[in-house]
Amino acid sequence: MPETSIANALRRPRGPRKTSAGRLPTDPSMALTGTPEPSDVDTSYLESLLGYNARRAALAVIAVFLRRMDTYGLRPVDFSVLSVVAHNPGVTSRQICAALDILPPNLVGMVKSLQKRGLIVKKPHPTDRRAQGLHLSAPGQRTYREAQATATQLEQEVAGRLTSDELQTLITLLRKVYRR
Repeated sequence: MPETSIANALRRPRGPRKTSAGRLPTDPSMALTGTPEPSDVDTSYLESLLGYNARRAALAVIAVFLRRMDTYGLRPVDFSVLSVVAHNPGVTSRQICAALDILPPNLVGMVKSLQKRGLIVKKPHPTDRRAQGLHLSAPGQRTYREAQATATQLEQEVAGRLTSDELQTLITLLRKVYRR
């Protein structure tokens, strides 16, 4: 039996559905749950859509990511921000918003939260007096280093069904879709 998805885990459990006549269904594939088995449901049109497949793949990766990053108290967006700051010391909030396609008001709260946790610090920008650069603190560097190792490991596990060439092709094709 497949593992329950995050989306399905958040739904309320339901009992068997009754037919229009008020009886439980007699179709054997519907006997226990009241709904057809997933293998009996035609999703061929959905599976022909890029968005559907990208979303399903993302959900599979995110489910594992959420479990593993819970140790560090990081959501995917927090990890992304830490990664950009780690690889671009002194980066500004404006640059992060542009790089990650985050709205400025949303980033403000994230930066405050990461600052409050002691993971990042603000320092005056060397060339723009109006801006402040973001840097990882010592605890932030340690947390990011450990979280990055965890992310690398989980990516290898999740992408284990793909050859390295297939994985690189998939990443290249997905970038073609979302990059302008």
